[in-house]
Amino acid sequence: MARTVPERDAACAIAQAAAVIGDWWSLLLVRETARGHHRFDVLLEELGISRKVLTERLAQLVEAGVLEKVPYQHNPVRHEYRLTERGRGLLPVLLSMQDWADRWVLGDGSLSGTADETSAEAHRVASLVGERLPHLRLPRHVDGTPSDPVAEGAAATVLFTYPATGRPSPLPDGWASIPGTVGCTLENRLFREKYDDFRAAGAQVHGVSTQRPDEQRVFAVEEGLPFPLLSDVDLRLSAALRLPVFRAGQALRLKRAVLVLDRTRTVRHVRFPVLDIPGAVREALETARNLAADPGPTR
Repeated sequence: MARTVPERDAACAIAQAAAVIGDWWSLLLVRETARGHHRFDVLLEELGISRKVLTERLAQLVEAGVLEKVPYQHNPVRHEYRLTERGRGLLPVLLSMQDWADRWVLGDGSLSGTADETSAEAHRVASLVGERLPHLRLPRHVDGTPSDPVAEGAAATVLFTYPATGRPSPLPDGWASIPGTVGCTLENRLFREKYDDFRAAGAQVHGVSTQRPDEQRVFAVEEGLPFPLLSDVDLRLSAALRLPVFRAGQALRLKRAVLVLDRTRTVRHVRFPVLDIPGAVREALETARNLAADPGPTR
């Protein structure tokens, strides 16, 4: 049953939030629906939860307006569960929890824009190979138009995530001292230099950061980038793939990673951490060429 907030905490927003999503299973249900798992049996399998508990938690989240039931079959009617706008407002909370645990529980407490190759964080990202990106849309730098991160008609889509560029907004104090933050401009330039090769391979390139589209626009124009930059300012892509993030300047930033997806939205290649930026660009191009030659499924 949903928790009742004591009268002494009635005006406490933290207590009110905990009453709605403070339960282990409720938080994980928000995580799974953000990952594109919407149907009862799929959620049952992903979470290893009992049918009774799952039914109760879904009903609570629907009642709280975090999830909505959407029919996907008639005769008999069957529903799937999707995040509402209120539910999507919880994505920064989930990513903040992920960042906290990666740093303080699974890590040594160091602030970092990268990770050790043997870390739990790196293992989680590596396990994305074979996963499918759910349908979602991110605003483009050009005009803020919501766009699919997976390019329609392309044999491969390269998504490279990066923390931030220093134009037009200044970077936080101490930015260069955080491991993994330096090199965002270089990475964009290297993908720019190889863009014709990617297009010749039937691939599209998308850069992704949590900066606003207007910030990305200034940088893209100054650098003459031929490919779109997508803004994950609402963390929808980050939550869908549980991408690695870190907090700097009171904002969550994406750590540098390179992913290559095929036509079916399946992740076929991942590089994280990115310790050699030129090498990661060459590797992504080689993967794109291989996908164009052999577009078959991974599994």
